[in-house]
Amino acid sequence: MTKTRLSVNINKVALIRNSRGEGVPDLIAFAKDCEAYGAQGITVHPRPDERHVRYDDIPRLKEIVTTELNIEGNPDERFIEMVLREKPHQCTLVPDDPDALTSDEGWDTIRHQAFLQDVVRALQEKGIRVSIFVNADLDMVEGAARTGADRIELYTGPYAGQYSVDPEKAIAPYLEAARHAHELELGLNAGHDFNLDNLAYFIRHTPSVDEVSIGHALISDALYYGIENTIQMYLQRIRDGWAEKKVE
Repeated sequence: MTKTRLSVNINKVALIRNSRGEGVPDLIAFAKDCEAYGAQGITVHPRPDERHVRYDDIPRLKEIVTTELNIEGNPDERFIEMVLREKPHQCTLVPDDPDALTSDEGWDTIRHQAFLQDVVRALQEKGIRVSIFVNADLDMVEGAARTGADRIELYTGPYAGQYSVDPEKAIAPYLEAARHAHELELGLNAGHDFNLDNLAYFIRHTPSVDEVSIGHALISDALYYGIENTIQMYLQRIRDGWAEKKVE
């Protein structure tokens, strides 16, 4: 068994469903199948405009997910009320603007520290593990630790963007951020723009990653390979990364 869990983000499946308004593909059945095919978690990110996963999807997903349900989002009042009601295994706090196309920036955990502390405390009181989405910046990692969060999720968009040009340069800030997180006894998640080309390298060179959440690339690959094969391919990349691990 690998040490890094794969959580499949099913937002893009919901986006396809919503484009016709006919309930196809069936999001709940898809989540069940992902777990049956080896996914170790399901991630959703309900946005204010509900263009992807809708708020009314969450109770049905909570009912059927047997691995781990991770709900991401900007902790506005509606989002927090929903998370406290549904009690997922994990909530990842992401500072998205309401009209953001995708998550492309981590929290300023120093500027927003008092707010994040209040949110973290409220969620943890309900038994919810809390992760804070941050850039690979040592100050932001330390600020996240001061909120009392259980984990951070490193925003890996910049890593993915630079990987094909210079992998060593691309991974460098993530090594420092990951090491600092472990020094601070923070769990470590990572996500954004991981794919079949860059995932193993990140796992191989980064101190223990608890979880990666992957959506866009994985769902896109499934159009070619099928979802069962695709999940197995991503799990194999994770195993490959651990098999040749450079940093412990």
